[in-house]
Amino acid sequence: MEMRKSRVLRQMRDGKVATCVKLNLESIRNVDIAAMCGFDCVWVDMEHVPTDYGFIENAVRAAKVYDVDVLTRVRRGCYSNLINPFEADSTGIMVPHLMSLEDAKKVVYYTKFHPIGRRPIDGGNADGKYCLVDGNDYMKQANEERFVIVQIEDPEPLEDLEEICALPGIDMIFFGPADFSQGIGIPNAFSDPRIEETKKRIAECARRHGKWAGTVGGPGNFDALVDMGYTFINTGADVIALANYYKDMISKVSGRNIK
Repeated sequence: MEMRKSRVLRQMRDGKVATCVKLNLESIRNVDIAAMCGFDCVWVDMEHVPTDYGFIENAVRAAKVYDVDVLTRVRRGCYSNLINPFEADSTGIMVPHLMSLEDAKKVVYYTKFHPIGRRPIDGGNADGKYCLVDGNDYMKQANEERFVIVQIEDPEPLEDLEEICALPGIDMIFFGPADFSQGIGIPNAFSDPRIEETKKRIAECARRHGKWAGTVGGPGNFDALVDMGYTFINTGADVIALANYYKDMISKVSGRNIK
């Protein structure tokens, strides 16, 4: 028996761009809708959203129906925060605010199995099909079909960027422009040339070391990001989509007089 293979990795290995949407609203129906619409991946969040592991498990079950990956952005804390989403069969994890090469080495140590790291072994969960996947096969397949993303969203780790990108066990480098803008003292000033320069630098460095590059974008800059070297692009968020829909609807019906 085998673990489920990653749709995101399949897309990128086939030379295609993987698409993703971020879901802040804790609703399985929301996961259903996003998966039905054709995204390769849905991103659920534990850093900024009080999501629990029960929701992660159910989100994975819903997405699997449509062969869609679940990416979980983890909380920073003990090693269990890193591996619990994997054991719930999240296809990928995103580690926020990576700050240094040493930080990256610790992430690899706890999220990749031998011979890359020393992730604690327990194949008795959803990802290992409750011990139905052979132990050695489970470790090998987990290293190959589950991905680890680290977020560069602060200026501090840029000093170690080459070494971070070269580190075995890091699968993707993800640029987060919002916190990065704050880190360089210009919150939300996304037109500042330093944002674009860093975005390009990260994509180039990741590709140079055989890693995937990811970031946030949308239809307006999607092609430009692909040309820059990004192969994983989060194209929107449920809260933005819903707010825009509500605002559009109310603008068309509010203030009407009774006839």
